[in-house]
Amino acid sequence: MITNTRTTNLAPVEETRYEEELARGLLAADEEAFAAIYRRWGSLVHTMATRLLGDTHEAEDVTQQVFLGAWLGRVGFRPERGPLGAWLVGITRRKIVDALAARTRRLTLIDSAARGAGPDPVHGDTAPDRVLDRVLLVDALSRLPRPQREVLCMAFYEDLTQAQIAERTGLPLGTVKSHARRGLHRLRLVIEQSVAPGQGA
Repeated sequence: MITNTRTTNLAPVEETRYEEELARGLLAADEEAFAAIYRRWGSLVHTMATRLLGDTHEAEDVTQQVFLGAWLGRVGFRPERGPLGAWLVGITRRKIVDALAARTRRLTLIDSAARGAGPDPVHGDTAPDRVLDRVLLVDALSRLPRPQREVLCMAFYEDLTQAQIAERTGLPLGTVKSHARRGLHRLRLVIEQSVAPGQGA
């Protein structure tokens, strides 16, 4: 049973012991320990998801999926391979990638329906490099300021001209052009930072 539920201001040794106690509780299917784990790392998981997804509601869903996955997959946790916090962060990253891939599939379906086109007949819609490209694009778009993101999404996914975007949003045409130019520049920088050295964009 977990007797210490403090999550801040712990001395390093006490903190390590507390985390080890929580890890033992998780492996033993102790619900009280799991509740303490959620209190300790829930905000970190939610912050990571919000930053990378750019959507609070999606971040909440991912946070739930992370802790559900941790509970159901607790037998896969190996303390000797690393601390509990790092294990949870690893699950979080995988769930975020899944959420981005799901978002990309939704956008692709919408785009295909709007254009009346089906999947690529040669490569299919799930070719690994194409999926990765779309995941990187959606991730990069999610990091842009909202005005730039909205302008680029209307241009990319709705195939609107800058004049049409200005008409729809009520923004001056010069502002739309500025958002598009700055957004594309930032998008390029974000994508370049996301690709490992030696790999193509």
